[in-house]
Amino acid sequence: MTRTTTGAGAGAGKRPAQLRDLYEDPDTPVASGPDRSRRQAAILARALGSVPQTVLDVGCGDGSAAATAAETLSQHRMIGVDWSQDALRRANRHLTAVRGELTDPGLPFADGVADAVLFSEVIEHLVDPDSALDELHRVLRPGGHLLLSTPNLAAWYNRGLILAGVQPVFSEVSLRGIHGRPGSQVVGHLRLYTARALRSLLPAAGFEVVRITGAPYHDVPRPLRPLDRLACRAPSLASILLVHARRL
Repeated sequence: MTRTTTGAGAGAGKRPAQLRDLYEDPDTPVASGPDRSRRQAAILARALGSVPQTVLDVGCGDGSAAATAAETLSQHRMIGVDWSQDALRRANRHLTAVRGELTDPGLPFADGVADAVLFSEVIEHLVDPDSALDELHRVLRPGGHLLLSTPNLAAWYNRGLILAGVQPVFSEVSLRGIHGRPGSQVVGHLRLYTARALRSLLPAAGFEVVRITGAPYHDVPRPLRPLDRLACRAPSLASILLVHARRL
């Protein structure tokens, strides 16, 4: 659920009053690059096997990521969840999608109903990630799979930028524009994570980390994309962190 808009806001002269306004604006793209979706789907397909199971795409955005994943997960039942009404209208073109919150009143599902949860580029947008992980833990069955992805604060280029005194990519200091870092997109990120942080955070929330891998970032300048793909071999340096965890 990467939600982006231009540096001037969702449209010329428009200034979002709060994060929710940014996400509900129909001019704000809610799609992420397909490479991450394909990599996550391949990991999940190997984990689930051939028996049909229920997968929740929590923070499904416009459904395009789920549509990409469905190419690999076609035998499984996928349900999208988002709280943005605009995103849900678009997502329902690709899959069954329902409105839900990660805080009160929570997701509209019974305890242990899901065999797997896709949680793609959502956690960095949350004020209260602990409560969100509690809710994912609730809807997953024991042993169920969590496929989480999030931008990497310690991506290879961010390490150089920080040493140079430059605000790292993916980070935000304003919802109205870009300040102090490369790029032109306001994304509404509130928190950023490293691989080390996720290896500690997820077990504290009742998950066992199975593996962390990396994925490239679709907005890296074209001349740098070979380096970005090479960095995926060392997940701690990759642009995007892909975490496969299981509910304890």
